[in-house]
Amino acid sequence: MILFGTNPIAWANDDDQRIGAHIPTEQILREAGQIIGFDGIENGHRWPDDPVALKELLGSYGLKFISGWYSTSLLTRSVGEEIAAVQGHLAKLKANGCRVCIVCECSNTVHGSPDTPVNARPRLSDAEMAGFGRKMEEFARYLADEGITLAYHHHMGTVVESPEEIDAFMAATGPATHLLFDTGHCTFGGGDPEAVLRKHVARVAHFHAKNIRRPVTEAVRAEDMSFIQGVLAGAFTVPGDPEGAIDFQPLLRILAEAGYGGWLVIEAEQDPEKRNPLEYQSMGLRALKDMAQAAGLH
Repeated sequence: MILFGTNPIAWANDDDQRIGAHIPTEQILREAGQIIGFDGIENGHRWPDDPVALKELLGSYGLKFISGWYSTSLLTRSVGEEIAAVQGHLAKLKANGCRVCIVCECSNTVHGSPDTPVNARPRLSDAEMAGFGRKMEEFARYLADEGITLAYHHHMGTVVESPEEIDAFMAATGPATHLLFDTGHCTFGGGDPEAVLRKHVARVAHFHAKNIRRPVTEAVRAEDMSFIQGVLAGAFTVPGDPEGAIDFQPLLRILAEAGYGGWLVIEAEQDPEKRNPLEYQSMGLRALKDMAQAAGLH
């Protein structure tokens, strides 16, 4: 069964909380759930940490809690330490019936730094990637034993950004580690999203339908801009935006052919003062639903 979700970063950014700080939390939830009609929403810094309070708050607007970003530090701490650190987040996922834990290694990421060029991101050697993969797989096995699938988020500014790094990470991990496939980050990172998705679709457990404005992403590279500067310049947008560069139809068809069942999430952070979240998220959901139906995703 396919469900359609969004992420609060379209309204209020998590990496730079000044972006969208003027938008009331009630407005975010009302627009996402009661006006636009999403089935659920991912985690954000505005939501309560208490699992029950979170479920009640989102439920009052007709929204399910989809899952949420969890920052690992497996390059700097042990798997045991990571397991201890994840307990509060894990309780939130379990209490809300979530199926996946969205994970990204953030011990050395630059994507949250407003002044560090995304080009200056960290990179792992082959040996380091192999060691990182072993630790991530052990952590994923723990989560699987708890009934939660680890979905790793390849992301700009991190150690798994390029298509080659996605391949290397997937090869370094095992069957417990799945992939959050993000169309926008894959394309921005230099990949052909259709080719990368087709290669790894059997291990895709979560899907972010994120569009890019190619002239902006090219400027981010050429001008050594930070990830945050790129966001504010308009690097990302939603499916259905005429300015967007990504064709989602073949990607959704690949998911349908693989029997994908789960969430399609429009995770597209923009400057809400330049691009109205209600307008863009409405546009995105209409387009994504139409394309999913045409692709045979139900």
